Amino acid sequence: MDFITKYKVLGMAVAFIIGLYLGALVQALVNDLIMPIIQFAVPGTMWEAIEIGPFRVGHFFGALVTFLIVALVIFIIVKMANRWGLE
Repeated sequence: MDFITKYKVLGMAVAFIIGLYLGALVQALVNDLIMPIIQFAVPGTMWEAIEIGPFRVGHFFGALVTFLIVALVIFIIVKMANRWGLE
């Protein structure tokens, strides 16, 4: 039991699980809410199918938007934790 309390294993496990499902939530947000707006702006094509030569620009753009949203959410969580005095 000392190992669990000393190294805060439970908190790390909870953070890992929450992070895993946060990624799935953000992926759904991007695919279901944000990208349809972008697809509306680019009529006639699917946003993931946009290619420039051999480069799949649309797929990369989707991954970039997902990454930026995850980074923003993590930034907000860390700022709130610092404000509340959590480490």
